[in-house]
Amino acid sequence: MSRMRSLQIVAVALILAAAGLVTVDSFGQAKAKDTIVMKGGPLGSVTFEHKAHEGYSANKCETCHHASKPEKAGAAPQQACSTCHVTPQKPPMKTNKMAAFHNMAGSTGTCVDCHKTENAKGKKAPMKCVDCHKKG
Repeated sequence: MSRMRSLQIVAVALILAAAGLVTVDSFGQAKAKDTIVMKGGPLGSVTFEHKAHEGYSANKCETCHHASKPEKAGAAPQQACSTCHVTPQKPPMKTNKMAAFHNMAGSTGTCVDCHKTENAKGKKAPMKCVDCHKKG
């Protein structure tokens, strides 16, 4: 990797760290904040523990931190979901915040499907909406 590219990566990581979106480890690598509180859901806030989710081998970071779409280019490698997924969604986006993870009944979607899979393996994952969504 060229020196200029390395400096660019470190600069972006430092900017994101200053914005509070990521932290920078001692090697200058960007990593997600460990605990994130996602607010604004109709069922309440969700406290998301990054460390509890990063160990799943089937879940790659790209499952949630997907590449930006051509219709809405990303401003940073990691940014708040609500930057693009808003309620109600604004054209040209087609997926609002809730639908990015759950269908209207909350019975399928990125999060729910993973929880069902983990429970089927005998691992205890929350299955009720209120286990993650806390009022307040």
